[in-house]
Amino acid sequence: MVMKLLVDERDVKFVLYEQLGVENLCKYPLFSEYSKEMFDMALEQAEKLAEQEFYPTNKKGDKEGCRFENGQVKVPECFHQPYRLYCEGGWLAMADDPDVGGQGFPFTVSNACVEFFAAANWSLLMYPGLTHGAARLLQKYGTPELQEKYMFKMFSGEWGGTMCLTEAGAGSDVGNLRTRAIPQGDGTYKIEGQKIFISSGMHDLTENIVHMVLARIEGAPKGTKGISIFLVPRLLVDDNGTLVDNDVHCGGIEHKMGIHGSATCVLNFGENGKCLGYLMGEPNKGMRIMFDMMNEARLFVGMQGLAHASAAYLHALQYAKERIQGTPVEKMKDPGAERIPIIQHPDVRRMLMFMKASTEGLRALMHLAAYCLDRVRVAESDEERDLYQGYVDLLIPICKSMGSDLGFRVCETAVQVYGGYGFTSEYPVEQFLRDCKIASIYEGTNGIQALDLVGRKIAMKRGLLFTNAVKFSREMVGKFKKNYRMRELIEIYEEAAESLLQVTKFFGLKGMTDEFHVPILYAKPYLDLFGDVAIGLLLLWQAYIADRKLYEIYADHGAKDDKARQAVLESNRSAAFYAGKIASAKYWMTQVLTQASGKARAIMTSDKSPLEIPETAFALV
Repeated sequence: MVMKLLVDERDVKFVLYEQLGVENLCKYPLFSEYSKEMFDMALEQAEKLAEQEFYPTNKKGDKEGCRFENGQVKVPECFHQPYRLYCEGGWLAMADDPDVGGQGFPFTVSNACVEFFAAANWSLLMYPGLTHGAARLLQKYGTPELQEKYMFKMFSGEWGGTMCLTEAGAGSDVGNLRTRAIPQGDGTYKIEGQKIFISSGMHDLTENIVHMVLARIEGAPKGTKGISIFLVPRLLVDDNGTLVDNDVHCGGIEHKMGIHGSATCVLNFGENGKCLGYLMGEPNKGMRIMFDMMNEARLFVGMQGLAHASAAYLHALQYAKERIQGTPVEKMKDPGAERIPIIQHPDVRRMLMFMKASTEGLRALMHLAAYCLDRVRVAESDEERDLYQGYVDLLIPICKSMGSDLGFRVCETAVQVYGGYGFTSEYPVEQFLRDCKIASIYEGTNGIQALDLVGRKIAMKRGLLFTNAVKFSREMVGKFKKNYRMRELIEIYEEAAESLLQVTKFFGLKGMTDEFHVPILYAKPYLDLFGDVAIGLLLLWQAYIADRKLYEIYADHGAKDDKARQAVLESNRSAAFYAGKIASAKYWMTQVLTQASGKARAIMTSDKSPLEIPETAFALV
């Protein structure tokens, strides 16, 4: 069954129900009409659509790619039917209010469904994914008239949507953008400029595409303080409801390492001076509005890394079980020894263990962030709302960076498990690797995520976000300590958490001296350390749950010694699953978090050689 090589459904349900208790959201009025049974039904249908319609188009779409012909962009022909079925099923607005055509599900459940589609065909999922972000922005900041004209058809997927930020001279340096907005005196603006690297900027999946464009109103301040955001449809809806050209043209598409089925476009606005845009929110508040929407976009990219990791791991696992090569290590010198599946080789098992623990940790991280977003929505007090919003703000840069970096490493390891075959297009893991790489770059490079964490999130509210996270961690660990079998793993975690705390304090002190550039220089290693510790807590939490469930199964089977328990593990799938959760936590603690003190020490050396080396000394070329 193909789907079992994309997402581990059992692990998804473990995170949702056994770890997060997402069904408890149904106790709140916002989700009172839902139930665990409805959540399961949604997951089942997502799995079915992803398996039967999305995945069969993944490899074909990669080979065919997008075509730019006579100013128009053609997506792979095979994408049209699954896109239509996705929209008809209401998946695009699954977690949105019924007032806009949504189904009103918890975002946590919607996010879990996203993993199935993302693992099956990320390039295809990008089209409705970006549309959703643009529609949500219009919902929050658009006028009722604009919402009536454009929003509902975006939430239904009938029309597409994009975010247009990047320019040739203004990528990460958004404040340097040159796109202009010229007031017309009637509330509209003429838009003139060019945007590059615009995902889904032009395509033939939908009749119209509504762009959210960052531009500077004439006379506005320089830098990010003078940026506004505008709704700029490719085709305008006139007073008669007719679609008319709005002088938005595609200048070409990029030829990329991966995600070939996703159209990455150059867009020219106002080449003929006839492009109209509508201001979203207040003038010069464009960056603030964009940041308001970034949580969803960056979590979406983190999900990309998880999804590719999940598919790569499960494919590599199956291959390792089937690929016969070599002999048992104890019979290496016996030429007549029976050949065995490579999963029996220690080095292959080590790689698979890394992939398993990483994927499970990422899944818990992504769904925890989604769950916190839901808790913001159902909060019954300002204090509760602020607490969970603080968790979200802290988690998002970690989700985006760890999801994309660790997801890529899992894909890379999958190629290694396949050996030479992994480097060929005969197997899908090389495509997973290519498709995953972009995740660490777009929606703010991971270096930008690190600066966001160190420069904004840690310092927010005088460090309250970090303080609350530490408090949550210590409360959870206090509960875990009741299980004596987890004592050694908890000790490793606590040492790693203390290392993170010491680096955080170190950054705080450096930030008040003339060495303030040190936290900037080592922001990314700090984010990586933070991510390692965060995943460690989540895997420890899972092991705590799994250990209790496993010993209940042992008790039910009367298994009181190692031999009897081993027999249970070999015959009982639930027992094997829980034992696997404990193994993932043990691997992460012993092989990842034991390195935390060294990483912390490296950061706190304050070595400035990357800053002090003369540019000419990097290479004499």
